[in-house]
Amino acid sequence: MARIAVIGAGMGAMAAAARLAVAGHRVTVYERSVSYGGSMGRFERDGFVFDTGPGLLHLPAVWRDLFVKTGKEPLEQCVRLVQVDPSSRHVFADGTEVSLPNASRAGIVTALEAALGAGAGERWGEFLGRARDAWDRSRRPLLEEPLWADWRVLGRDPYPAPRRRRLLRPRQASTVCEVAAWELAEPRLAALLEGYALAYGLDPRLAPASAALLPYMEQTFGSWYVEGGMRELARAVYERCLARKVEFVFGAEVTRIVEKDGRAAGVELAGGTVAEADHVVAGAEAADLVGHELWRDGDVRPQQRVGSGQLPGRFTVLLALRGARPASAVHRSVVHSPDAGAEAAAVFGGRTAERPTVTVLRPDDRRTRPDEEHEALTLSATVTGHGSAVDWTDASRREGYTELLIDAASTAVAGIRERLLWHETLTPAESGPLPAPALAGGGGRYLHPANSTRLPGLYLVGGHAHPGGGLAHVGMSGALVAGLIVEGADFRGSQ
Repeated sequence: MARIAVIGAGMGAMAAAARLAVAGHRVTVYERSVSYGGSMGRFERDGFVFDTGPGLLHLPAVWRDLFVKTGKEPLEQCVRLVQVDPSSRHVFADGTEVSLPNASRAGIVTALEAALGAGAGERWGEFLGRARDAWDRSRRPLLEEPLWADWRVLGRDPYPAPRRRRLLRPRQASTVCEVAAWELAEPRLAALLEGYALAYGLDPRLAPASAALLPYMEQTFGSWYVEGGMRELARAVYERCLARKVEFVFGAEVTRIVEKDGRAAGVELAGGTVAEADHVVAGAEAADLVGHELWRDGDVRPQQRVGSGQLPGRFTVLLALRGARPASAVHRSVVHSPDAGAEAAAVFGGRTAERPTVTVLRPDDRRTRPDEEHEALTLSATVTGHGSAVDWTDASRREGYTELLIDAASTAVAGIRERLLWHETLTPAESGPLPAPALAGGGGRYLHPANSTRLPGLYLVGGHAHPGGGLAHVGMSGALVAGLIVEGADFRGSQ
């Protein structure tokens, strides 16, 4: 039985902790805050309850696998999953609206054909077919296995873009924007695809065509909501860890990773206390916790992850509304920017977009509101990160952008201002950066550092490590780290 110290109680870290504990190891999690869940936060006021992190679950098989591998009670016995149908309603700049059914390719094609005109659904269906090929080609090395030492093979894009004559010579789309312009060839379909990329923190102008995996995963495996809010999933994972005898120490900031005989040997906490360990799993950025370079020559390094520049973040507005939620209301609506290119240029150029794409979440969940005569809404947009370019602690900037999101949401929610009781705003200054999922292509710039490091005994887990950000991806990272530590065990995630 090995002693394992886990830094942070985020979702990826807890997924690794539960798997390692059930394998017989003694696992202690050190979390500097007062609670678990990382970005899976919750805000409560006056009987209203809001998620402050991810609002929906995609690829639930990742978390089902965790519960199967760590105990007798399946995921659905610990939380209630609700399939969101329609999966999303899209409101485009010209006023066109379309609702996309959940996990039905044929239904999506039919809905797009009816709303956007002849040929639109067919083009999207053909695009999803190519995205499926990219998924089949890259799923295992990109998501289900530790990052290969020869990671450069993932620098080639698996998306089978058709050859098209552009500027008198055949060319293939290599970015999301080129796929949107050359293959979808319809402004609203382009906005749909580019919106998926931006929501995951990717610049559609630069992100490789393999980002087609993101809408493919959602539209194939479905969108799910956890009754009571997505924070309930974090609670269930935390309780599974406790049931497997994982120990949690909250209010414990790790200041250094202790090394002995050339390997990780424990952690030092603020105040000087040292906790010895045979392995250390870092669910937070580990580079500042060691006294030397973590990566070998030729390894994927953090600066390669998303090109150059600052990682974007999420701007979130929580709205408490008077009046009952209409029976016809849709769980998720996306109000698209009239100019996706200008929006991306602002987000990744250190500016605030004048007309951002806004996602509206309005769950039909009585546990999120004080009674049936009120409703809880969450608005969010991808924005430039907090830093020297944009100071999200500036009160006038926060309030101005809050009003901008509410104005945009009014397109999807009638009478929102008349119904508004109060609002709360969260910015990247509070929530931090938005790490994107790992993608093949782009010369490897969209990969994340491997789960193992140059320092033996030190492993990386969570959104800043392979295979990147997103609730499903961090769950996979937990499985991969456990598999690296538990030799021979089948902890490689959902197959």
